[in-house]
Amino acid sequence: MRLFVGDDWAEDHHDIEVMDASGRRLAKARLPEGVTGMTRLHQILGEAAGDDADEAEILVGIETDRGPWVRALVTAGYTVLAVNPLQAARFRDRLGVSGAKSDPGDAHVLADMVRTHGHELRPVAGDSAHAEAVKVVTRTHKTLIWERTRHTQRLRHALRDYFPAALQAFDDLDAADTLELLGKAPTPQLAARLTVSQISAALKRARRKNISVKASAIQAALRAEHLGQPEEVTAAYAASITALLAVLTTLNTQIKDLEEQVEAHFGRHPAAEIILSQPGLGVVLGARVLAEFGDDPDRYTSAKARKNYAGTSPITRASGKKKVALARYVHNDRLIDALLTQAFSTLKVSPNARAYYWRQRDRGKGHNAALRQLANRLVGILHGCLKTGTRYDEATAWSHHAELATG
Repeated sequence: MRLFVGDDWAEDHHDIEVMDASGRRLAKARLPEGVTGMTRLHQILGEAAGDDADEAEILVGIETDRGPWVRALVTAGYTVLAVNPLQAARFRDRLGVSGAKSDPGDAHVLADMVRTHGHELRPVAGDSAHAEAVKVVTRTHKTLIWERTRHTQRLRHALRDYFPAALQAFDDLDAADTLELLGKAPTPQLAARLTVSQISAALKRARRKNISVKASAIQAALRAEHLGQPEEVTAAYAASITALLAVLTTLNTQIKDLEEQVEAHFGRHPAAEIILSQPGLGVVLGARVLAEFGDDPDRYTSAKARKNYAGTSPITRASGKKKVALARYVHNDRLIDALLTQAFSTLKVSPNARAYYWRQRDRGKGHNAALRQLANRLVGILHGCLKTGTRYDEATAWSHHAELATG
């Protein structure tokens, strides 16, 4: 016996609908989030299955793949199918074109989608607690880096509007020495009074090289003539960037602390050694790759499946005599970011990867397209290493392509 459950979740409740194989509604309810709601769901499903409760297969469609509720569903032995919200929206349009939408209606859509198209949906991966822990810290770490970039851009825009000399003096606006000096002198007038010794002390604390030369260059840039703003406006800008400097200083500290957590959690994972053997992957980048791929050994049935999930493999559009291969624009942003960074790094450390990249360029592909092709190849290599439990070997990984290149 198979039961199909649609679960439309919100922050504090779940609208659920239970169907049988014929599409007949067996139950519907609004359940509270938490233990009470989960207990009630088990009761509803037990009543719907009747005497076959012990042997019933239960498939649950829900528009998320994480959280305590999803974890409880998986632990209970249900097959949980994570439905992309875009897929659900398009499936809803097949059932009606009026545009009507409600939470119980969405639960019905999800249940019917699981019933008729469950074989095309991806079950929630059974990742280990190790992998889940790595995902938590790596995602937070990356999010803070993105936040630092955003705040740095805000700082750059503010300085450009009232203090352009600072942009000439400092290369890295989020660096410790820059934040310290701007904190001491947030206006052009105060910055022009900074002495070489004050600047040198900040550079020394930031462990810079060629301190005397850099200090003199910074002082000269800060004392050069530039267009400015009225004193009152300058004071307002100074107050604004002081707040931005405080945020950036805190972000730098937390990013550094979280990086230590990333290294600790990743280092305890059994696959860490294999992942770190891959070219272009260090501890932080390797942890991100592990976190986004997960470690469920049955999730990716082939290298192609892993490449498709990664978003590195192309999609084909064919109509009549026209056939084109295009990049996948629907993908895991965190994963594709890590994989493209790895691909770029391999150009310096792997002769075969570099040769593969240039073969793509010689075929007329641009830099981004060639890099994506290289990333796609590296995903296949990683898949093989994880499946066989072997470390990366340059000669073995590229043997086929080396034969093609010389043939």
